[in-house]
Amino acid sequence: MEEQARSRTMSLWHREAGVTEEPTQAVMVAEKVSAWYGSRLAIKDVTLTIWKHRVTAFIGPSGCGKSTFLRTLNRMHELLPGARVEGRILFGDQDIYDPDVDPVALRRRVGMVFQRPNPFPTMSIFDNVAAGLRLTGLRNRAILEERVENSLRQAALWEEVKDSLRKPATALSGGQQQRLCIARALAVEPDVILMDEPTSSLDPISTQKIEDTITELKEHYTIVIVTHNLQQAARISDYTGLFLIRRQGDPGELWEMAPTEKLFSMPSRPETESYITGRFG
Repeated sequence: MEEQARSRTMSLWHREAGVTEEPTQAVMVAEKVSAWYGSRLAIKDVTLTIWKHRVTAFIGPSGCGKSTFLRTLNRMHELLPGARVEGRILFGDQDIYDPDVDPVALRRRVGMVFQRPNPFPTMSIFDNVAAGLRLTGLRNRAILEERVENSLRQAALWEEVKDSLRKPATALSGGQQQRLCIARALAVEPDVILMDEPTSSLDPISTQKIEDTITELKEHYTIVIVTHNLQQAARISDYTGLFLIRRQGDPGELWEMAPTEKLFSMPSRPETESYITGRFG
């Protein structure tokens, strides 16, 4: 019944927003997710759905819990001392916080690209992309080369580096390094890619290349991105969730979630309209 209600709601959002294509199946469903840093509650009762082969963006002021929630989706939040999570996050039919779930195996299926490019500094371009594959036990040279090339092509970097694969990854520009990190995440063939402010430290040209890459990747992957850039969310995402804090010291909450066109043109809550029009935040 909950799934039927969710589907009816999504269909209504799509009709109101003028979107004719219905959402595909749910890949991840968060149910009343709360997260703590020690005794401090950072996010409270977040419930939402991540749809397959769509880009979902999280926006909101600094400190409202966007990145914290993103890290709960592949259990990276729990790596911090004293951190904990309550609620359920279903990946398919499996709660990722079930004790039987291997977090390392989960992170291969739900990859992460961080705010600042973080290539392995002592490795070549090739070895950066191949690193995750080797950790899975892949040693066949021909298959490694094929997977590395395919990943670099998907990240729109192959033509720029195909003649310098043995050079250090640190020789690349910032934008190239970030696309290399995307290729590294793609190499292990995840289902979902999480991106935490992936263009915040990049110039406009590099940002455009990353955005173009994200738009192309959603044909094969499900992408969730945190961004402070409202224009970026409007350009590349299919769904947008706004995180806000009610009062100073309160935890972040998911204030509104909708297809992107609807959220930016016909938000349901006045606070959403105030935020996206720049009246606060």
